[in-house]
Amino acid sequence: MEEVVDFLKKCGVFYIATVDGEKPRVRPFGVVNVFEGKLYIQTGKIKNVSKQMQVNPNVEICGFVDGKWVRVEGKVVRDDRREAKASMLDANPELRSMYSEDDDNTEVLYFENAKATFYSFTEEPRIVEF
Repeated sequence: MEEVVDFLKKCGVFYIATVDGEKPRVRPFGVVNVFEGKLYIQTGKIKNVSKQMQVNPNVEICGFVDGKWVRVEGKVVRDDRREAKASMLDANPELRSMYSEDDDNTEVLYFENAKATFYSFTEEPRIVEF
């Protein structure tokens, strides 16, 4: 999993796909964190992406850098614990201007039963499950 996290951080911006009814929705994200051995993402509960993940928690991330890309698929689970939120915000202090572990908006979610597939134009795909 650390390889996946390092790759996504190197991308800087990666994209997360959700489902809105029967339509796909894709938007840029830029932060990940590992807490208690799980891969976490962060958003705001007031955003449509949060509402979509609560209805259908199956998501996919795609990130590209240096001619390689990764797709991470899995189910996300909301973690409302203050400690999980604080860990994300401490690891990504640029978020603190918009979020706090004590507000009612900050949302962190971890991947459950995730599968990351690394791709390139010159190598066979490689799978990492966590």
